[in-house]
Amino acid sequence: MDKTVLLDIASDAIKESLTKTKLISREKLVEIYPWLEEKGAVFVTLNEFGHLRGCIGSIIAHRPLIDDVIHNAKAAAFDDPRFYSVEESELDKLDIEISLLTPPQEVFYENKESLRKIIRPGVDGVIIKLGNYQATYLPSVWEQVSDFDSFFGSLCQKAGLSGDCLDSHPVVYRYQAEKITR
Repeated sequence: MDKTVLLDIASDAIKESLTKTKLISREKLVEIYPWLEEKGAVFVTLNEFGHLRGCIGSIIAHRPLIDDVIHNAKAAAFDDPRFYSVEESELDKLDIEISLLTPPQEVFYENKESLRKIIRPGVDGVIIKLGNYQATYLPSVWEQVSDFDSFFGSLCQKAGLSGDCLDSHPVVYRYQAEKITR
């Protein structure tokens, strides 16, 4: 199964929005790749010259994979509040990465030390939830924040919590991601 077609779909979704030209034939793609109709959750990450340019995704599979890729590609390009919208002049400079997520599984842990033994740096993506606060980091974030304490301290802050939020015992989920790039 050649999943690089997901990169083409993401690229075409962004181009369609910028050029107002129809490039994606959903019916044709699903006919060729029936697995695109299965529910799937992806994050679409855009990089330009090695720097993050947008990243939006779904944690839970709730729509066909093809639709999740199209929606999240457009959202990463035009709706990531950290960046201005991608412009047509940038299209050739963008590197697209897709992370195809497994369903999140709740992690049952007693304390920070037991969690340290369960979470696998570089393998597990993590979701933390405490009250109305929630955040996730994809497994690829371990490449920038490689130690457990820094990873969770940053993730807690991303959720709007204090850097030591693990002391408050948030609900923790882990998942894995298949990274698709060229």
